[in-house]
Amino acid sequence: MSDRLTRSPSKMATAALGSLGEDFVAQWAEAQGWFILERRWHCRWGELDIIMAQRSPNPLPNAAQWSLVAFVEIKTRSSGNWDENGALAITPHKQAKLWRAAELFLSAHPALAELPCRFDVALVIGKRLRGEIDLAEIDGTTVAIASGYKLNLQEYIPGAFGQ
Repeated sequence: MSDRLTRSPSKMATAALGSLGEDFVAQWAEAQGWFILERRWHCRWGELDIIMAQRSPNPLPNAAQWSLVAFVEIKTRSSGNWDENGALAITPHKQAKLWRAAELFLSAHPALAELPCRFDVALVIGKRLRGEIDLAEIDGTTVAIASGYKLNLQEYIPGAFGQ
Protein backbone atom coordinates (compact mmCIF):
# COMPACT_ATOMS: atom_id res chain seq x y z
CA MET A 1 0.00 0.00 0.00
CA SER A 2 1.42 3.41 -0.93
CA ASP A 3 2.38 5.93 1.74
CA ARG A 4 -0.17 8.36 0.30
CA LEU A 5 -3.00 5.89 0.92
CA THR A 6 -2.01 5.24 4.52
CA ARG A 7 -1.57 8.89 5.54
CA SER A 8 -4.08 10.48 7.88
CA PRO A 9 -6.17 13.39 6.54
CA SER A 10 -4.15 15.87 8.65
CA LYS A 11 -0.84 14.56 7.22
CA MET A 12 -2.26 14.78 3.71
CA ALA A 13 -3.34 18.39 4.38
CA THR A 14 0.14 19.18 5.71
CA ALA A 15 1.77 17.65 2.61
CA ALA A 16 -0.60 19.62 0.37
CA LEU A 17 0.25 22.85 2.20
CA GLY A 18 3.96 22.04 1.84
CA SER A 19 3.56 21.54 -1.92
CA LEU A 20 1.70 24.85 -2.19
CA GLY A 21 4.53 26.56 -0.32
CA GLU A 22 7.12 25.07 -2.68
CA ASP A 23 5.11 26.16 -5.74
CA PHE A 24 4.75 29.63 -4.26
CA VAL A 25 8.48 30.03 -3.56
CA ALA A 26 9.37 28.75 -7.06
CA GLN A 27 7.08 31.40 -8.60
CA TRP A 28 8.54 34.06 -6.32
CA ALA A 29 12.14 33.06 -7.19
CA GLU A 30 11.43 33.16 -10.92
CA ALA A 31 9.89 36.64 -10.49
CA GLN A 32 13.16 37.62 -8.77
CA GLY A 33 15.14 36.50 -11.85
CA TRP A 34 16.21 33.02 -10.73
CA PHE A 35 16.10 30.03 -13.07
CA ILE A 36 14.74 26.83 -11.52
CA LEU A 37 17.07 23.94 -12.37
CA GLU A 38 15.29 21.22 -10.37
CA ARG A 39 12.37 20.83 -7.99
CA ARG A 40 11.95 18.05 -5.43
CA TRP A 41 15.24 16.41 -6.43
CA HIS A 42 15.56 13.06 -4.59
CA CYS A 43 18.56 11.02 -3.56
CA ARG A 44 19.42 8.62 -0.76
CA TRP A 45 19.96 11.54 1.66
CA GLY A 46 16.51 13.01 1.08
CA GLU A 47 15.04 15.75 -1.06
CA LEU A 48 16.26 19.15 -2.21
CA ASP A 49 13.14 21.32 -2.50
CA ILE A 50 14.42 23.75 -5.13
CA ILE A 51 17.75 24.03 -6.90
CA MET A 52 18.03 27.32 -8.74
CA ALA A 53 20.65 29.36 -10.54
CA GLN A 54 21.33 33.01 -11.18
CA ARG A 55 22.38 33.99 -14.69
CA SER A 56 25.78 35.60 -15.21
CA PRO A 57 25.25 39.28 -15.93
CA ASN A 58 27.65 39.25 -18.93
CA PRO A 59 28.48 35.69 -19.90
CA LEU A 60 31.45 35.38 -22.23
CA PRO A 61 31.43 32.92 -25.12
CA ASN A 62 32.19 29.41 -23.84
CA ALA A 63 31.86 30.63 -20.21
CA ALA A 64 29.30 29.44 -17.69
CA GLN A 65 25.89 31.06 -18.14
CA TRP A 66 25.29 30.77 -14.38
CA SER A 67 26.98 32.79 -11.65
CA LEU A 68 25.51 31.13 -8.53
CA VAL A 69 23.62 27.99 -7.53
CA ALA A 70 21.25 28.04 -4.55
CA PHE A 71 19.79 25.00 -2.80
CA VAL A 72 16.54 26.19 -1.20
CA GLU A 73 14.92 24.44 1.75
CA ILE A 74 11.30 25.51 2.10
CA LYS A 75 9.39 25.28 5.35
CA THR A 76 5.68 25.96 5.11
CA ARG A 77 3.75 26.24 8.34
CA SER A 78 0.25 27.19 9.38
CA SER A 79 -0.14 30.26 11.53
CA GLY A 80 0.31 29.65 15.24
CA ASN A 81 3.13 27.14 14.73
CA TRP A 82 5.55 26.17 17.48
CA ASP A 83 8.87 26.10 15.61
CA GLU A 84 9.45 29.73 14.64
CA ASN A 85 7.79 29.32 11.23
CA GLY A 86 9.93 26.27 10.45
CA ALA A 87 13.31 27.82 11.29
CA LEU A 88 13.83 25.42 14.22
CA ALA A 89 13.34 22.46 11.87
CA ILE A 90 16.63 23.29 10.10
CA THR A 91 18.68 21.41 12.70
CA PRO A 92 22.39 20.58 12.29
CA HIS A 93 21.33 17.03 11.35
CA LYS A 94 18.98 18.38 8.64
CA GLN A 95 21.71 20.71 7.37
CA ALA A 96 24.14 17.78 7.07
CA LYS A 97 21.58 15.79 5.05
CA LEU A 98 20.98 18.74 2.73
CA TRP A 99 24.74 19.21 2.34
CA ARG A 100 25.20 15.55 1.36
CA ALA A 101 22.28 15.71 -1.07
CA ALA A 102 23.74 18.85 -2.66
CA GLU A 103 27.11 17.10 -3.04
CA LEU A 104 25.39 14.22 -4.88
CA PHE A 105 23.52 16.67 -7.10
CA LEU A 106 26.73 18.53 -7.94
CA SER A 107 28.59 15.29 -8.66
CA ALA A 108 25.88 14.50 -11.22
CA HIS A 109 26.20 18.03 -12.70
CA PRO A 110 29.98 18.75 -12.77
CA ALA A 111 29.61 22.04 -14.66
CA LEU A 112 27.58 23.42 -11.75
CA ALA A 113 30.06 22.12 -9.18
CA GLU A 114 32.55 24.79 -10.27
CA LEU A 115 30.19 27.63 -9.35
CA PRO A 116 29.68 29.31 -5.99
CA CYS A 117 26.86 27.55 -4.12
CA ARG A 118 24.80 28.44 -1.09
CA PHE A 119 21.96 27.08 1.02
CA ASP A 120 18.91 29.32 1.35
CA VAL A 121 15.85 28.87 3.54
CA ALA A 122 12.34 30.11 2.73
CA LEU A 123 9.84 30.32 5.57
CA VAL A 124 6.24 30.40 4.36
CA ILE A 125 3.09 30.84 6.45
CA GLY A 126 -0.17 29.36 5.15
CA LYS A 127 -3.60 30.31 6.42
CA ARG A 128 -6.79 28.50 5.34
CA LEU A 129 -9.14 30.71 3.29
CA ARG A 130 -11.69 30.45 0.52
CA GLY A 131 -11.21 31.34 -3.15
CA GLU A 132 -8.27 31.38 -5.54
CA ILE A 133 -6.11 34.27 -6.73
CA ASP A 134 -2.77 34.19 -8.55
CA LEU A 135 0.52 35.55 -7.15
CA ALA A 136 -0.01 39.15 -6.05
CA GLU A 137 1.87 41.92 -4.30
CA ILE A 138 -0.19 43.07 -1.29
CA ASP A 139 1.04 45.82 1.05
CA GLY A 140 4.67 45.21 0.06
CA THR A 141 4.50 41.58 1.16
CA THR A 142 4.58 38.77 -1.36
CA VAL A 143 1.36 36.82 -0.93
CA ALA A 144 -0.42 34.15 -2.93
CA ILE A 145 -3.88 32.76 -2.46
CA ALA A 146 -4.24 29.28 -3.91
CA SER A 147 -6.26 26.14 -3.21
CA GLY A 148 -7.93 27.73 -0.22
CA TYR A 149 -4.76 29.02 1.46
CA LYS A 150 -3.24 32.46 1.83
CA LEU A 151 0.52 32.00 1.58
CA ASN A 152 2.95 34.61 2.86
CA LEU A 153 6.71 34.52 2.36
CA GLN A 154 7.49 35.28 5.98
CA GLU A 155 11.27 35.28 5.52
CA TYR A 156 13.80 34.39 2.84
CA ILE A 157 17.27 33.73 4.25
CA PRO A 158 20.05 33.63 1.62
CA GLY A 159 23.15 31.75 2.73
CA ALA A 160 21.32 30.45 5.80
CA PHE A 161 23.95 27.84 6.60
CA GLY A 162 27.10 26.25 5.27
CA GLN A 163 29.77 23.78 6.21
